[in-house]
Amino acid sequence: MKINISIFIIASIFITTAGAYASNPFMGDNRHQIAFNIGQGVNSGFLIPPPTQLVPFYLLHLQYSQPTTFFRIPARQSINIGQTLGWGEKYGWDWDKYTIPMIYLSEDIALLHGDNWYFSTGIGMGLQAQQNERIGSKLLFQFKLIAGYRITDDFGVEMFMQHFSNANTAIENNSYAFYGMGITYSF
Repeated sequence: MKINISIFIIASIFITTAGAYASNPFMGDNRHQIAFNIGQGVNSGFLIPPPTQLVPFYLLHLQYSQPTTFFRIPARQSINIGQTLGWGEKYGWDWDKYTIPMIYLSEDIALLHGDNWYFSTGIGMGLQAQQNERIGSKLLFQFKLIAGYRITDDFGVEMFMQHFSNANTAIENNSYAFYGMGITYSF
């Protein structure tokens, strides 16, 4: 039941409304965007984790996006390819075991924005290549908070907090959490 509701929610966010190609705070008047993000892992199971227990766990993330709207709110829909990189042990976890590629679809919604800046939230759903004892499922759900600034019409920077979990679809659900930053190129 939880999976069916989650799939319905994720599918419904990709329904666009009129005006999807008007000026968008994420990418201006451009129709495409590529982003590269780097994240520092945090050992926390909270949806918005405190950045107090940094761990030897990192995220490399490539994202392709197009502008859209979500109930007339500016948004972007994306396909994401990520790679987690971990090594060593800290806080009782062997981070080497969590070096896993992932792919997921996401939607970011601009909650507050000006001409060149935005604060947004996003959700997504996808798969990691293998399950493990930290997230007991290949199925991943993603939640993200983003603060971004478009330096020029083409380039921007973002800071983010990103949380991955299985949304309680499996017994183990300790999540992955990252704080990081990235660059965007819109064209």
